[in-house]
Amino acid sequence: MSDRLFIFDTTLRDGEQVPGCQLNTIEKIQVAKQLELLGVDVIEAGFPISSPGDFNSVIEISKAVTWPTICALTRAVEKDIDVAVDALKFAKHKRIHTGIGTSDLHIKYKFNSTPEEIIERAVSAVKYAKKFVEDVEFYAEDAGRTDNEYLARVTEAVIKAGATVVNIPDTTGFRIPFEYGEKIKYIMEHVDALSAGKAILSTHCHNDLGMATANTVAGVLNGARQVEVTINGVGERAGNTSLEEIAMIFKTHPDLNIETNINTTKIYQTSRMVSSLMNMPVQPNKAIVGKNAFAHSSGIHQDGVLKNAETYEIMDPKDVGIDDNAIVLTARSGRAALKHRLHVLGVDVDGEKLDSLYEEFLKLADKKKELNDDDILMLAGVERTRDHHIKLDFLQVTSGLGVRPVASIGLDIAGEKFVAASSGNGPVDAAIKALKVIIKRNMLLKEFTIQAINKGSDDIGKVHMQVEHDGAVYYGFGANTDIVTASVEAYIDCINKFRK
Repeated sequence: MSDRLFIFDTTLRDGEQVPGCQLNTIEKIQVAKQLELLGVDVIEAGFPISSPGDFNSVIEISKAVTWPTICALTRAVEKDIDVAVDALKFAKHKRIHTGIGTSDLHIKYKFNSTPEEIIERAVSAVKYAKKFVEDVEFYAEDAGRTDNEYLARVTEAVIKAGATVVNIPDTTGFRIPFEYGEKIKYIMEHVDALSAGKAILSTHCHNDLGMATANTVAGVLNGARQVEVTINGVGERAGNTSLEEIAMIFKTHPDLNIETNINTTKIYQTSRMVSSLMNMPVQPNKAIVGKNAFAHSSGIHQDGVLKNAETYEIMDPKDVGIDDNAIVLTARSGRAALKHRLHVLGVDVDGEKLDSLYEEFLKLADKKKELNDDDILMLAGVERTRDHHIKLDFLQVTSGLGVRPVASIGLDIAGEKFVAASSGNGPVDAAIKALKVIIKRNMLLKEFTIQAINKGSDDIGKVHMQVEHDGAVYYGFGANTDIVTASVEAYIDCINKFRK
């Protein structure tokens, strides 16, 4: 009989902490509903005390999903827990995730405390949370660098106080698989309450050294029965353990006798949705969901796959939701084909939205012979920006050898038209200077990144920007077959996010 492994998804909390990947409440609800379809057991919906937006998101996600447990993060502080309790009031199944740092570095330098005082604070927080919810998870921050004997003492104390799950995070991504596995094994062997079934251990691994997935698997094989993961491995710094990798590792290794509730055929759809909403492209060679994950370019590999796919494929693409006979989209494709492809990519549109998106699709299809998934997701992103206060009306740029670049720009600001022109050191510089003639604010371009331009001259150019305004940094995204236009759209996307 297989052991049940619980999937705790923190895409909407730890994953959303990535700069430039913030989601609004509507987008978070969309992701949460998709996670429910995927079969995730626990959705960490946010850190309620951190901001009004996070608080509201936890409330709305609690209303939107039915069977998964909704989890809210807190520090080991009563006020944090009070706010989390309030945010979880509509959740059908609720969990408070509280904790404190346990490594010597955290105890000494972060808290200016002692090991015994930290245990007291941990126990107090769990007992307080237990007054409001039955399901309490405790995290021992920086457990990866915490002495095993002390970590076992902390684990025993918080379970006695009422914790149902104890999270052992490798917060800095420092441990190697053998070490992390041994840490989980030590705790399992030295905390009687775990063998008695009073609580379970959870993994939460970061990818700073590229070992998040390997560490997580080592933790599970040594007794952990919950894994904390994110879609596409998004998260702080180098990211978190990828949900899709863990799900498919145990699916392709039934001999390990570990099973999850994940409907793996929904993986690709979920991956593309998160990538699109967060404006965070999936690297082509990403395991499971990268566009090259099931691609074969070597003649030897191609020959083998054509004779028998199992010669070079350990997974059927259909098992993760990839249709290897995908419908090709061109200017001759109809609304039904576009709608189907969007659905496969995790974007559902209908009615007027589909009509307007189809019009944009035809314009792009006229420029390109064939549209790929990135193109379609770019169009879906265009649709989401239609309600922006400021929109690009037109852009004309003149540049060339021996000619000083000049740009003319037209903006639609709440229905009112504005036109300006400027010269610059290059076409992008000229266009942004023309934009600033209309938008008279003190804005500083902090970062300008061009991504995902393929070999063809007609492919989509994607631009990510950071703009500083009034002491705050805003992130914007633009995509177009013309890179100057994409740059201006990214800048406008930043401006639309300025505090009013």
